[in-house]
Amino acid sequence: MASRAVLLLAMCVLPAMVVAIRPAKNPFCVKGRVYCDPCRAGFETSATTYIAGAEIMLQCKSRVSNEVVYTKKGYTDSTGAYTMYVDEDHADQICSAKLVSSPHPQCKEVTPGRDEAVVILTRYNGIASDDRFANAMGFMSQEVASGCAEILRQYQEFDNEN
Repeated sequence: MASRAVLLLAMCVLPAMVVAIRPAKNPFCVKGRVYCDPCRAGFETSATTYIAGAEIMLQCKSRVSNEVVYTKKGYTDSTGAYTMYVDEDHADQICSAKLVSSPHPQCKEVTPGRDEAVVILTRYNGIASDDRFANAMGFMSQEVASGCAEILRQYQEFDNEN
């Protein structure tokens, strides 16, 4: 009788232990960039530079209560790019990468509408890859840089051709 109890316990507990100690399959890899807009155009231009050391926060909120249920901080590298790994599936949550701060002394003002990028963190949506790409987010310089009028004029000329 004791041997049956041990056998039953081993059959129930051993698989649960294996699942608990098994490492996460493949984490999601969230990638994006942070830029400085010296022309205050509100989008990336040929004058755009990328900010090293900018702080980013990945945040997921419950769809029902809008309560924050997951956060993770990250920083951009020397090219202004960031990569964050997320182990959990956040299927029923709204996740987004958000700007926190810029170390660039002349580029600390958040560009309206470019301070956050929605990221889908679930495997139940048909995306085969574990890589998730967030839209570029940006800060604006305090003063418009020289040469920006010509750059913006080029965009306007291109728009008039179509």
